[in-house]
Amino acid sequence: MARRPSFGAEPKSQLAAWSGRLALFALAVAALSIVIVRSGLLEIVPALATFAAALVFAALAVLLSFLAFIVIWRQGLSGLGSAVLGLFLGALLLVYPGYLGYRASKLPSIHDITTDSGNPPRFEALARQRPPGSSDYPGVAVARAQSAAYPEIAPLQVAAPAKAAYDVTLALVTKRKWIVAAARAPELRREGVIEATARTPIMGFRDDVVIRVSPNAQGARVDVRSASRYGLHDFGANAARVRALLEEIDDAVGSAPEPRPEPEKPDKKTPPKRQPIKR
Repeated sequence: MARRPSFGAEPKSQLAAWSGRLALFALAVAALSIVIVRSGLLEIVPALATFAAALVFAALAVLLSFLAFIVIWRQGLSGLGSAVLGLFLGALLLVYPGYLGYRASKLPSIHDITTDSGNPPRFEALARQRPPGSSDYPGVAVARAQSAAYPEIAPLQVAAPAKAAYDVTLALVTKRKWIVAAARAPELRREGVIEATARTPIMGFRDDVVIRVSPNAQGARVDVRSASRYGLHDFGANAARVRALLEEIDDAVGSAPEPRPEPEKPDKKTPPKRQPIKR
């Protein structure tokens, strides 16, 4: 009678082995695509194609892991650890794109958000870095879609001088570590403008932001425009960025100490001329 091999000598499921290998390979490809996007080594299309390939490998790893579970259960093979590894890493890589896909189904396909669709802030310094034609505001259709999806996106009115609002805004932009391309302080009849580039947290995609600070009778009005440099859908990232920035500006301006008026300097009067004494 043939002896049953010990547990350690049982043959390993090839499906489980390939599931783990594909998951590790998908993780390496995804990391490579992130490095490509953040460093700018290649154009955006090859970088996205690399990331898409990583997702395909991750999906295959998950599929093979489920098949491996069935084979291991029925035939008593080893390799459960590899199958679990393939399932965990594959699912981990697919969670975030799946979440973005869910958000895309709930949000309009727009990538340019502004607080003033009638007169949106213009990209000037950043226009040279953006793809041709992408610096112009998309138009009425996008404005209507934005109004329906994000009705809270509106200009911010602050009861502070325009220069104070501009200084607070520039400090917040610097704190967020956005790359400032241009900054012009407001003057008596000229609005202040800040142009900067933000990066998305994971992939590091570049989104361009322009902030306009306009003096008025009530203090200052702040308008923001945030537009993705590539793609037709931002998954709500630009609206979230504009909303958060306006809230921070409002809080910072409200808590900032009021500027003290400069003390008046006494007028220097010339002493009267001494009249000669008549003797």
